[in-house]
Amino acid sequence: MNEKYNVSGRINILRQALASDKNRVAFLLGAGCPLSIRDKESKPLIPDIAGLTTAVCRELDQDKIEKLKTGIVLPGGKEATIEDILSRVRLLIDAIGGSEFDGLKKEDLTDIEKKICDKITQEVNKDLPDKITSYHNLASWISGIPREHPIEIFTPNYDLLVESALETKNIPYFDGFVGSRNAFFDLHTMEYEELPSRWVRLWKLHGSVNWWVDTDGNVFRGVSKNNDKQMIYPSHLKYLQSRRMPYLAMQDRLSNFLSTGQSVLITNGYSFVDQHLNEIITQRLSANPRSVCFGLLYDDIEKYPEALDCAQKTTNLHLLSKDAAFFAGEQKSWEENDDHSYTYLTEKIDSNTKCKIGDFASFSQFLLKQTGDFKMEGQNES
Repeated sequence: MNEKYNVSGRINILRQALASDKNRVAFLLGAGCPLSIRDKESKPLIPDIAGLTTAVCRELDQDKIEKLKTGIVLPGGKEATIEDILSRVRLLIDAIGGSEFDGLKKEDLTDIEKKICDKITQEVNKDLPDKITSYHNLASWISGIPREHPIEIFTPNYDLLVESALETKNIPYFDGFVGSRNAFFDLHTMEYEELPSRWVRLWKLHGSVNWWVDTDGNVFRGVSKNNDKQMIYPSHLKYLQSRRMPYLAMQDRLSNFLSTGQSVLITNGYSFVDQHLNEIITQRLSANPRSVCFGLLYDDIEKYPEALDCAQKTTNLHLLSKDAAFFAGEQKSWEENDDHSYTYLTEKIDSNTKCKIGDFASFSQFLLKQTGDFKMEGQNES
């Protein structure tokens, strides 16, 4: 028995799953995807969670932030992120009433919440730098291959990069909201399955910088002109209050997708650290053996213990990482000498084969090649 996996063989399995126009196909685009986009100074267009935490906290009262951090205890002694801090603030706002927390009144906490959301929006609400990014490559693949079922995109990211790329490519999409001036969330329409196949279903699992809830509790997408609250849900608050709309409806879409027929879910930029999403993925995959998930990981596989834990629970969750793959319960490293046509997806480091399919830029090039319109991002064809 071969003790190592062949890169081209594993990627061909992924390619074949995407090739059938009858399969239901969805993408889960995590926080790593925006890192593939660089600005004019070659810096990530949107920072990762550590960079976002630094940028936001820099603008806040340090004494107040330290007070809030003291109540946050994370496994393994991990440093609190801005999402952890925002979760803490919101929990205190709900619980504090007319009392105080370490000298902070409810109005102080509400002010901190608003400043955090404003700064997060400033950091992540960026425009794509041109029309040949990884997101545009994904959009080109979507529009270039006719299918029986609409493509679905799930993302925990707050930014508007997916929307921007789809609109640039004139691809219609539905995100659960209807209307124009202040589009309102409509659960009934969201659950309606009869959508034209050329449309994309876009489900923003953790909210968005352009989602708001007004003083009457109505959720809308657009521009806030009043004292509305932004719908950005950090992970811990989402897990503790998972019955809140529209988050529950968004996660139900992921559950329904994996429960229906021959479904193919591709994750990229997702490190499997969201406990709630992991439970949905593993439970639905186990319940529907006709569904399959390919987890495309940016770094070496051992750096994703949560992903490995999920893959060990169900045989139809496959992982492809930089140094190894996990298929049907077996983890193997890549063959050193792999003669294949996917040279743009591999590199040699100290004679070891490294697979780059977990890099969103490389994965988007792989998709674009399937349409016959392959061009290296930012480069001319060779």
